[in-house]
Formats: sequence, structure tokens, C-alpha cells
Amino acid sequence: MNKYELAVVVNAKLEDDARAEVIEKVKALIVRFGGNVTDVDEWGKRRLAYEIQKMKEGVYYFVHFEADSTVPAEVEQRIRIMDNVIRYLCVKQEA
Repeated sequence: MNKYELAVVVNAKLEDDARAEVIEKVKALIVRFGGNVTDVDEWGKRRLAYEIQKMKEGVYYFVHFEADSTVPAEVEQRIRIMDNVIRYLCVKQEA
């Protein structure tokens, strides 16, 4: 099992419940493909480095999980089409 960190930037205009629902869907995807979520770190609302889809702010989340090497590609494929996710990036953490 490898350790990964998934950074997700969610639309800041959403209500708290809707944002929590987006992160729950991301966690459910990780578990569905055989991963184990170890930690979710919310950084809160931050200004984006550049405007994306006419938005200047986003809410940053960092999801740490353990999974096989095939899981990040499967999760990214599903996150790519989620409406309220502005940006995402999954990186493998070194042991």
C-alpha cells in the first residue's frame, strides 16, 4: 500500500453542507476502489493564484489515504467530472 495526498479545491460559493458532501463523495470514491482514508485536512477559503472559471477563491482540502497504485487514476477519473471541484492533484508521498 502506497501513501497518497489528494489536494481538492472546491467552489467557495457553495454552502458548508454542499462542500462537506463533495468531500464525502471523494472519500467514498477512495474507499470504493480499495483505499483507506487516513486524514482530511481543511485549509479553508483561499485566494486562487489565477482566476479559474471566473472564480477568484476556492476552499482547499487535503485528503491523505493509503491505496494500491491503481486507485489514484480511478479516483482522478471520477473527480474530473465533478461539478463543484475546481482543481485537484494527487501525489504519492515518499516513505
